Amino acid sequence: MRVDVVTLFPELFEGFIKTSFVGRAQTGGQLAVRFRSPRDFGLGKHKSVDDTPYGGGSGMVMRVDVLVAAMESLDADAPAGVRARRALMTPQGVPFDQAAAVRLAKEPALMLVCGRYEGFDERVRAHVDEEISLGDFVMTGGEVSAMAIIEATVRLLPGVLGNEDSTREESHAPETGLLEYPQYTRPPEFRDAPVPEVLQGGNHAEIAKWRRAQALARTEVRRPDLAARAKASAKAKGTT
Repeated sequence: MRVDVVTLFPELFEGFIKTSFVGRAQTGGQLAVRFRSPRDFGLGKHKSVDDTPYGGGSGMVMRVDVLVAAMESLDADAPAGVRARRALMTPQGVPFDQAAAVRLAKEPALMLVCGRYEGFDERVRAHVDEEISLGDFVMTGGEVSAMAIIEATVRLLPGVLGNEDSTREESHAPETGLLEYPQYTRPPEFRDAPVPEVLQGGNHAEIAKWRRAQALARTEVRRPDLAARAKASAKAKGTT
């Protein structure tokens, strides 16, 4: 998978892309990351990438011409001519979730476009394939959102995690739609809090039953919306 990032601050990603499994994915050949700054296409002596908004208002707006030029330059020299799917980081986008991570992980190339300042010229939207939001809040730029999307998708690539089964039972996994069941390790007891006996008994059928019940109970308390959705899906499949 190739990830192209359009950002004014590629240095923010330096430590991130070298760390943990994101770094290992690059070493192993599952991931390639490229950066392109709109500043490379800025105007005038100061390489300006923003301007005051038409109609007045606070802040500065990123120009459509420099952003589109950065995107198109990445496509122009894309390895094997594979055009990346363009995703704009914006609080007005569709909320990012595990299903989106699974979908994007199947793309051969993904371009994450990070805005800054007050926002970007509305005409930028016509040059992307989708808009993604990390949640109902606003940050000063799209770089943190881009990092979150990279991490969520790269870990799903074959061979990156090492244990492919780990993604099937974790929170928000498409197979269940539930939050993950409680996990324990040594010591068997800590400050009067013991590990549940069922997990120490070695009966795998009972352990699976306990984990399913715990996952459902935890989801019902913390995310009743997910629990209702999971129950409806199981009923539709005839698995309840």
